[in-house]
Amino acid sequence: MKTCFRTNNLDIKLFDKFLPPPPSMPLQDLPCLQTSMLSESRRINKRKSRSSLTEGLDTECTPSDLIQQWSPSHKHQRLISMGKENDQNQFVLARRSRRKKGISWDHLPEELLLRILFYLPLQDLLRMSRVCKRWNRLAFDESLWHSVDLEGLTHMGVALQQVLNIGVCRLRCPRSFVEETNFTVTGALQIVELDLSSSIIPTSALESIISRCTQLEYLSLEGLQLSDAIISSLSKNTNLLQLNLSGCSGFSAPPLADMLKSCSRIERLNISWCDFSNDHVKSVVENLSSAVTQLNVSGYRESFTLDDVTVLVTRCPHITTLDLSDSTLLMADSFPILKQLKNLRHLSLSRCYHIHLAALTDLEQMFPLLSLLEVFGLLHDSQLSSLKKELPRISVNTRPFSSIARPTPACRPQGPVRDRAMWSRTCRLRVKL
Repeated sequence: MKTCFRTNNLDIKLFDKFLPPPPSMPLQDLPCLQTSMLSESRRINKRKSRSSLTEGLDTECTPSDLIQQWSPSHKHQRLISMGKENDQNQFVLARRSRRKKGISWDHLPEELLLRILFYLPLQDLLRMSRVCKRWNRLAFDESLWHSVDLEGLTHMGVALQQVLNIGVCRLRCPRSFVEETNFTVTGALQIVELDLSSSIIPTSALESIISRCTQLEYLSLEGLQLSDAIISSLSKNTNLLQLNLSGCSGFSAPPLADMLKSCSRIERLNISWCDFSNDHVKSVVENLSSAVTQLNVSGYRESFTLDDVTVLVTRCPHITTLDLSDSTLLMADSFPILKQLKNLRHLSLSRCYHIHLAALTDLEQMFPLLSLLEVFGLLHDSQLSSLKKELPRISVNTRPFSSIARPTPACRPQGPVRDRAMWSRTCRLRVKL
């Protein structure tokens, strides 16, 4: 007896919700590798050869005698006895293979092959790795994987391990999802620039990555759950120049203070809107290096006080860009202290509600080099127009989002190239889905 099951599209969609997420896979097995210019031309050639073979056939089933007629005859090795002295031994005579005209790929030096592979996009480079063992080894040579952009791969656990272990120096993979199981990175990593902003990655996996990094210069972990072990591992990266920890949580104040002491070359630091207490804020302002020129410490409301501003200005006299937004305790009495920043060009005081319009009109005289001022949430439209007239040299409310230490700032011009840049430089290998 046959049993029929009836369903519809709605049932299938509901059933899909309970299916597990697609498994992570290595780069060579990505679905996007199924089509490309190379594979398309190969498919066309195959189609032409098939059409020539099937010419003249009227039925779907090909007779066996016709198959034998088309099949090339098998060549058998010829066995010949060479005299009485060779009765026990037989010599095998085989036909020499004909020499092909031109140069074989097998005879090209590896340096030349690497130079050829260097001009291939990521998808075609991965296809070349399937040709043979030699090409697989060359396709994953670290010289070809200096900078990689994996944005677009959602489940990238295996691919991320693969790229890190190859020896990548610049890696961009924001908004990615890394599985919790079987994530291991072996050996020291050579990575210099890393963007994992807004990713979903287990803290243990992130610890495994950061603990093996000692050469980091640019790092963005925006919005991630961190740990004291991760912050302590960052202390080993003494060449760190730009650090974005905006919106991070999960670490205490003492490791943060030690990290800032060790990374004394940091020039741009974004540590806004973290899950901070008063002790965290003190650890930041009391351990910043004088090398800092751009700083974002917004979002700490009652935790950021006038005393913190005083310490900050004393320790970092070379600041050119400062974001103190959402520091609700700050008032106009902070301006004489900020006046000590002789090179200040960009100041953000958005939602600092105790600062009034009358105090803002004096900023042009107090800060001769100031050219950008952000005061979102402080003034009505009529007051904003009045302020712009009072400050003709300063552009008011032109940057709603901070770009400090962010690898891909939202405020810069949009375009197909600039959108995927990381700290103003694009990656050579990019995933195209």
